[in-house]
Amino acid sequence: MGGGFSGPSGRALVSLMDKLPPVRGKLSADVALAPYTWLRVGGKADVLFIPADEADLANFLSSTPEDIAVTVLGVASNTLVRDGGVRGVVVRLGPSFAKVTTDGLSVRAGAAALDNRVAKEAAKAGIAGLEFYAGIPGSIGGALRMNAGCYGSETKDILKEVVALDRRGRRQVMALPEMGYSYRHSDAPADLIFTEALFEGTADNPAAITARMNEITKRREDSQPIREKTGGSTFKNPNPAQSGGRGAWQVIDAAGGRGFRVGGAQMSEKHCNFMINTGQASAADLETLGETMIARVKESQGVDLHWEVKRIGEPS
Repeated sequence: MGGGFSGPSGRALVSLMDKLPPVRGKLSADVALAPYTWLRVGGKADVLFIPADEADLANFLSSTPEDIAVTVLGVASNTLVRDGGVRGVVVRLGPSFAKVTTDGLSVRAGAAALDNRVAKEAAKAGIAGLEFYAGIPGSIGGALRMNAGCYGSETKDILKEVVALDRRGRRQVMALPEMGYSYRHSDAPADLIFTEALFEGTADNPAAITARMNEITKRREDSQPIREKTGGSTFKNPNPAQSGGRGAWQVIDAAGGRGFRVGGAQMSEKHCNFMINTGQASAADLETLGETMIARVKESQGVDLHWEVKRIGEPS
């Protein structure tokens, strides 16, 4: 195990590992999580588990004591891991959960499949409706959890069913209504780990679908700081009745947030609803920046902002 860990002692981590069942995948103690995140910040996981497949994950969940916390980390394009790290076990789904297949107008995708890849596979098969995934920098698991969307489309518009495991390793197949979707939110139980999803689109010419995807990609490249260390949209768009129909970036801009900095963290000059790590930011810098924007917007305009970036773990 690595040195310099500010969470549990090495002895405590050995004790935790001793409580975990044997697995076919990879189980490691004291693992730095920053390299796994797009913001490149955050502390360590007590234990990181990369399951071999769904059966391996199900056995792990069913055999792990329920008082041990289990947290899922996707590609972390929209996740802020706090500096103190994450207690218990962090699960990261590996390649076996990234498969994408098509059948007629249906697309089945593993939770670790990148949204962009799912859009491309659908386009090749002449399945329209998933083009918006070309503009979302994440994986299907995260899209399912937060009803991800952009440019007028959302996950709920194309989703048919979801496969998930609960904390006891029991497999569940959930139809769209069971997900309880609203804007950037799902009412699905927080302990569910999504493993795959079934989508259904409509028929169209692959070239026409690809052209629409290319336009979405261009709009994203022109308007968002995609080559920075960022975490996607920081805040959900506010209640239009409160904001006068303005989006999150507009109320942040009006509050003087464009380019505003806290330590190594900055609200992007290009799109001020995106936080960026300028190179030396801590997770605390980024979270303080976000909370400062919430306070400034509330004070200056009476508008409530709510985090879209998911924050996990403990403070330093």
